[in-house]
Amino acid sequence: MASDPKEFQKLSKAMGELTRVVDMYARYKECEVGVEEAKAMVKDAAGDLEMEEMAREEAAALGTEMSELEDKMTLALLPTDPLDEKNIMLEIRAGTGGDEAGIWAGDLYRMYNRYAEREGWKATILTTNPADSGGYKEIVVELKGDSVYSQLKWEAGVHRVQRVPATESQGRIQTSTATVAVMPEVGS
Repeated sequence: MASDPKEFQKLSKAMGELTRVVDMYARYKECEVGVEEAKAMVKDAAGDLEMEEMAREEAAALGTEMSELEDKMTLALLPTDPLDEKNIMLEIRAGTGGDEAGIWAGDLYRMYNRYAEREGWKATILTTNPADSGGYKEIVVELKGDSVYSQLKWEAGVHRVQRVPATESQGRIQTSTATVAVMPEVGS
């Protein structure tokens, strides 16, 4: 196992995910004990309204935390998409809206590029087809990093913007679109 770095990495990751669930379960059990202790305090308060109220609040807070932990543990134990860990190819194409659509495609690229920088991902432009008035008719970017596909897979589709272009002299609103394709890399 230790002689195969890929297998070791895979097992280490699985261990980390399971450790997180085990830690949540340990906290859940602590809350359970705390709720029982708070209920016992309510019974033992014997007329001390302040102590009784404090114990009830503690029990309620712990009950809420237990409910949140149940939800988190349920999500953590669900099977994940096998593609979630993959790097992606991000393709942005100007759609309807003429020159303004190219500008919108450029705005989308800059937005995704900033997001990638914030996440610590590496963005590499593979192909570009610049638009005449700025932006892109088409741009394809490779994004590499941790769980890129899982975070961007829902971004695929048509993105629309409505705004008054700088070139519009009468202040009319123009609608422009761009399509975004998110494709997991094969073998990454």
